[in-house]
Amino acid sequence: MRLLLILLTSFVYSSLFAQTMDNRGYVVQKGELSPKFEIELLSGDTLSNQSLLGQVVVLQFTASWCSVCRKEMPHLESEVWQKFKDDAFLLVGIDLKEDEATTLEFAAKMGVTYPMASDLEGRLFSLFAGPKQGVTRNIVINKKGEIVFLTRLYDRVEFEQMIEIIAQELEK
Repeated sequence: MRLLLILLTSFVYSSLFAQTMDNRGYVVQKGELSPKFEIELLSGDTLSNQSLLGQVVVLQFTASWCSVCRKEMPHLESEVWQKFKDDAFLLVGIDLKEDEATTLEFAAKMGVTYPMASDLEGRLFSLFAGPKQGVTRNIVINKKGEIVFLTRLYDRVEFEQMIEIIAQELEK
């Protein structure tokens, strides 16, 4: 009886506090406020969801070993960063589970000029996606701190939709 009570309590507790994932591995949804976070860029600057209010932000989760990420990054550089960087906009590349030296080398090799950060332990990633989920993810956050668009992998149609959403959010 005691074992049954322990199991039942564990089930109820995990059901109440577990993050639910969507079919693309996200634990967040459009319309929600961005989870609270803080991350240090390779430049030494620190960003938080609070410091980014008033800007449209794209958090791009990437990794040097990810072939889809390497395919997407030149498009992010030319079609997103170069297009919107002079507006109230910030694109941040977040290299998952790789150290700063690897992240710097990766950014240089890819020719990206947007800010990069290393998420060595995957703590920031885990606020947005479930455990053991893959990279090539973009999270678009509006000026109020709300998640307005989520991408997974590199799909040209979805990428163009993301660009439209960014432009619309910048006009608000």
